[in-house]
Amino acid sequence: MDVRIRINHAVKKYGDFVAIPDLSVEIQPGEFFTLLGPSGCGKTTLLRMIAGFNSIEGGEFYFSDRLINDLDPAKRNIGMVFQNYAIFPHLTVRKNVAFGLKNRKLPPDQIKQKTEEFMALMKINEYADRLPEKLSGGQQQRVALARALAIEPEVLLMDEPLSNLDAKLRVEMRSVIKEIQNRLRITTVYVTHDQEEAMAVSDRIAVMNLGVIQQIGTPKALYQRPANKFVATFIGRTTFFDAKIKKDKTVRAIVFDNGYTVSMPNLIDEVQDGQSVVVSIRPEELVIENSATVDHSNCLAGKVVYSTFLGLNTHYMVELEDGNRVEIIQESQIDDIIENGVEIKMTVNAEKINVFTSDDEKSLVK
Repeated sequence: MDVRIRINHAVKKYGDFVAIPDLSVEIQPGEFFTLLGPSGCGKTTLLRMIAGFNSIEGGEFYFSDRLINDLDPAKRNIGMVFQNYAIFPHLTVRKNVAFGLKNRKLPPDQIKQKTEEFMALMKINEYADRLPEKLSGGQQQRVALARALAIEPEVLLMDEPLSNLDAKLRVEMRSVIKEIQNRLRITTVYVTHDQEEAMAVSDRIAVMNLGVIQQIGTPKALYQRPANKFVATFIGRTTFFDAKIKKDKTVRAIVFDNGYTVSMPNLIDEVQDGQSVVVSIRPEELVIENSATVDHSNCLAGKVVYSTFLGLNTHYMVELEDGNRVEIIQESQIDDIIENGVEIKMTVNAEKINVFTSDDEKSLVK
């Protein structure tokens, strides 16, 4: 089952509309790889090209060394899990799970053994003789996953499999999917528009927009070092500030519009003194300064609009001097929560913030 998926210069067109202009990616054997992006970005289109459900107008698709461009979907040895479950309403759970095995004309004893094995794996044994209408959404999705896995596919493809579930079931099922994939180590391509879901299940994520991969990386890498403003916006929450570069022989820093200056030795060498940039700051990267040792003349300033206590963390909505608002998340303190209307000073965690070119297209952080 150690299948590497390799896509070279894929092109997908619908008439004159180019959905995917030129896409290349390599997915490692046993990897849980997620295609993440907004609706219409091409992620499901690419998944269906891998499955053989969409035509390919250009490029090459490989499973390991096997070119699959013209291979019938039934011969690609894939398991597919859909958004709407796509299980057969007139068949029991047991018969749904066994369906693919019967299509492959396996001996009856093997069909029975594998059906029982994968019902047990997905913890749906007790529902074996029920029809789908008697199951919850989460139970139906477990059936769909058991059916896809029972045929022991080389590649598992999942298209928004959790989007029809309620919030609690989504969290439960993503844990199930990750645990099963970790155990079986099937090369998996997963499509979602939910960034939290993608970060929870994935080994690596490809963030897509307009048919183009913006960045590929681990959840940690994408969150901490997004390649451009689009990725920073799509992965997590962030606030953007205009600033300028300050650079000479001894100093490399960014200067905010109010004069707040932050030393940034990790800026790339190509930055220019006076260059306009966009600074991306996540809520936990803003620090409320109460210490007397901090130079309060070199800070951002604002006023607390309201606060939200959420146990481990407290969230503050703060209005800056220019009227814009930012969210700050900080660990809840023993002391009282800062009251509404109180003026505060803020600094940033310089090691974690990100700096982009003024056109938002390139990161300037090493």
